[in-house]
Amino acid sequence: MIEFDQVQKSYQVGGRAIPALHATSMTIQAGEVFGIVGHSGAGKSTLVRLINLLERPSDGRIRVDGENITDYGADELRALRRKVGMIFQHFNLLSSKTVADNIAFPMKLAGNYSRAEITSRVAELLARVGLGDHADKYPSQLSGGQKQRVGIARALACRPAILLCDEATSALDPQTTQSVLKLLADINRELGLTIVLITHEMDVVRRVCDRVAVMDAGRVVEMGSVSDVFLHPQHPTTRDFVFESENIDRSEMQQDLAQAEGRILRLTFRGEATYKPLLGQVARDSGVDFSILSGRIDHIKDTPYGQLTLSLVGGDLGVAMSALEAAEVHVEVLR
Repeated sequence: MIEFDQVQKSYQVGGRAIPALHATSMTIQAGEVFGIVGHSGAGKSTLVRLINLLERPSDGRIRVDGENITDYGADELRALRRKVGMIFQHFNLLSSKTVADNIAFPMKLAGNYSRAEITSRVAELLARVGLGDHADKYPSQLSGGQKQRVGIARALACRPAILLCDEATSALDPQTTQSVLKLLADINRELGLTIVLITHEMDVVRRVCDRVAVMDAGRVVEMGSVSDVFLHPQHPTTRDFVFESENIDRSEMQQDLAQAEGRILRLTFRGEATYKPLLGQVARDSGVDFSILSGRIDHIKDTPYGQLTLSLVGGDLGVAMSALEAAEVHVEVLR
């Protein structure tokens, strides 16, 4: 659905070209939820604003649904932007208009919908985002979560194929964030929309995205499926995000590992293996004793996973390792 081919973006500051995005090549598949995670200033907002040419690239090509959009003129741009909805961090609702009028606004701007079509579409979208009885209210009468739901409905008004979410949950409390993420996941599943989601929170990526790109200083430093990137981060920036999301203090973790005896392993379980009583069987068969140094069980989208860090002493370590690998457990030797 979206393809970047050596795309770069620089801004002119004081007569100098300051790079915001270095040469980047990537693809986003139709119907997936693609996350872009990075700290402030990493270049993620610049990257996403290139998709609908709110920013034009300094070099490289961008294709959307097979078409090279890089040199689009004004008329072509208007048509493209009707296919690409956008949800903003701070909602960007028109305070003087009702909820219904905010949702109807892009359809009125498009100029090719009748009044009856607009009324019907607004009612349909209000029902979809759970605000059917809020049509005549104004933004000042809504909570933050309700405002974002209006923003989502407005972004869907012209039936886009792509939905861009620029920090759509960072202004919300944790409980409201979960409800908005569930709504986005439902929209993706039911409508087949391609969703590109910018965030600085790895937990948001874990809950709703299929794949993720991690950005640092204008570069994509790691990219892959959320389960691979989240459970086995390779780049230091990615590891920082994962540790932050799990509230892990790296210095404390190193101190704990230094005091443990024997071989130290990190085991990763996915799917049904997460709940199987495997360790007891491995200990009996191999004679290895183990201590659990840390552990967690959670979900990546709908898939359960578990990670355990163990110290193993005694017995036959080779038998234990073979049994774990035979059970399709990912084994990482930390020491």
